Amino acid sequence: MSSIYNFKKIAPVPEAGDFLDIVLSKTQRKTPTVVHPGYKITRIRQFYMRKVKFTQDSFDEKLRQILDEFPVLDNVHPFYADLMNVLYDKDHYKLALGQINTARHLIDAVAKDYVRLLKFGDSLYRCKQLKRAALGRMATVMKRQKDSLSYLEQVRQHLARLPSIDPNTRTLLVCGFPNVGKSSFMNKVTRADVDVQPYAFTTKSLFVGHMDYKYLRWQVIDTPGILDHSLEERNTIEMQSITALAHLRAAVLFFADLSEQCGYSVREQMSLFESIRPLFANKPTLLVVSKTDVCTLDDVSAEDRALVDAVVRDGVEVAQLSSFLDRGVIETRNLACEKLLQQRVEMKLKGAQLGGVLNKLNVAQPARRDEVARPAHIPEAVAKRRRYDAHDPQRMVLERDLEVEGGGAGVYSVDLKKKYQLASDEWRYDTIPEIMDGKNVADFVDPDIEERLAELEREEEKLAAEGLYDSPDDEEDDEDRRIRALARRIRERKQIIAQEARINNSSRATLTHKQKAIAGASPATAAPEAMAEHLRKLGLDDDAAAATASRIARKRQRSESRAPAVELARRSASLAPRALSVRRDRSTMGFKDAHQKAESDKSRARALRRIAHLGRRGEADRSIQSKMPKHLFTGKRSNGTNDRR
Repeated sequence: MSSIYNFKKIAPVPEAGDFLDIVLSKTQRKTPTVVHPGYKITRIRQFYMRKVKFTQDSFDEKLRQILDEFPVLDNVHPFYADLMNVLYDKDHYKLALGQINTARHLIDAVAKDYVRLLKFGDSLYRCKQLKRAALGRMATVMKRQKDSLSYLEQVRQHLARLPSIDPNTRTLLVCGFPNVGKSSFMNKVTRADVDVQPYAFTTKSLFVGHMDYKYLRWQVIDTPGILDHSLEERNTIEMQSITALAHLRAAVLFFADLSEQCGYSVREQMSLFESIRPLFANKPTLLVVSKTDVCTLDDVSAEDRALVDAVVRDGVEVAQLSSFLDRGVIETRNLACEKLLQQRVEMKLKGAQLGGVLNKLNVAQPARRDEVARPAHIPEAVAKRRRYDAHDPQRMVLERDLEVEGGGAGVYSVDLKKKYQLASDEWRYDTIPEIMDGKNVADFVDPDIEERLAELEREEEKLAAEGLYDSPDDEEDDEDRRIRALARRIRERKQIIAQEARINNSSRATLTHKQKAIAGASPATAAPEAMAEHLRKLGLDDDAAAATASRIARKRQRSESRAPAVELARRSASLAPRALSVRRDRSTMGFKDAHQKAESDKSRARALRRIAHLGRRGEADRSIQSKMPKHLFTGKRSNGTNDRR
């Protein structure tokens, strides 16, 4: 909330049930959980005493954190104390913290009593029951704090949402009736974004914005509207403004709406000023007349003007502004800042530390070396350039004056070429402004180029009309036509041959072992005649099938096997331009046959097994070094922890 107290860092306060779950689960995780049959009674007592003490320490830690982080109203700045009293009720707040502190002491007392009883426990069952009773009583104490914990959590959430207000820095405090223009002024002079609406009490809490003036950081506080009635009748929203006015050392800007659009008359507004004027003591005060675009101080009636003059006669300065027209806003801000700075300087001068500060200051005065007067001298040319009078008709014309004459911003276009320093002023506005060797590029262009181009076009048209470019078509003789027809028949024949080859390759019959067995022969000695006999029984033509089977079964001679290959190569060469793309198995490329590929695969598998055998266990490999940790099963050992995680 400020540089002194950062209420946003207060840890969340859990509910009573969550509080118990947090503490008891921590006890279960951080303390031993198994009592072995071989334990002596002294060790069993220590086992349960440790659980009770750990639970008590956990409760004490959590509760002490709550008490330390929440502010103590008697130790904070009076502004914070009164503001929290207005928002949360000081008595209720102190009572909730007091109950938390009492619960902490009760839990400490319960733990102390049951640890004393556990020292005399005579059996495992008795010790266990005493531990259960101790934790149960602690839980009962915390369950009774349910309402206090819920209240403190709500207070924490509200404190975290409050603006950061520093009571000791330079501050402008804006106050007045609702809907008189306070938030509009705030949005104009700071980077804040306060909601502005045409109805009363739009601002329900304090808003803080920051600005810079004279290289100093300032904060501006927008307070909720105040109504003119007694202090006892004011609600929480109004009391926030009263608290800020009472405790903050700031310059007060009291806003008044003379147009009465806010719904309150000038008399009521001046009455409110007089009723809260005691809060302005020892603070520079400024009466700000807002909404001057509707009604100014000179437009009001004589009766209302007399009320305002009565306030002014008591030493209060008046400023007028219009946030809608953005008129007088900065002047009002500067006036208020100057008054506050002047007051702070006067308070410093009246302080007891002034003498010590003055003793540390030494203003050096240089001694004159002779009696010769050396006044400051400014050359005449410089003085003429520096002299500027907006009302002098002979003044130097600035770019701003040219902008106003040319239609203003968005219309006027700056002439960037008028300051070009060229060998000739005539080059300044050339179409091609690039300069090379001190000359424009446009200077190298032939001025008669267009006339010469037109002359060339006329000459070309004349030659084309005379038929110079016309050439008779060469007549095609009989020999050319015969050659073209022969080439066309050759291409057609090649296409037919290619199609026949594809059909023969795709329709070639190959007999499997099963088909040979069906034909009436063993898989190794199946005869073509048996296959032909089988086809005749089926009623099919056996001549073509028998010829094909005989050709496949008979082992071809070397010359016969080479002849089709030579013919195929010849046809492939002729069909190469129109050959179809063939899909090939890349895994078999580079091998002579399937046997060679199988040997290569076996060699590769052996190499991979060798690499895997040489592998080492890395940090990503999961392993359990010992499934039975030795320190848990070694019998007698000293007091310590069983938590090996």
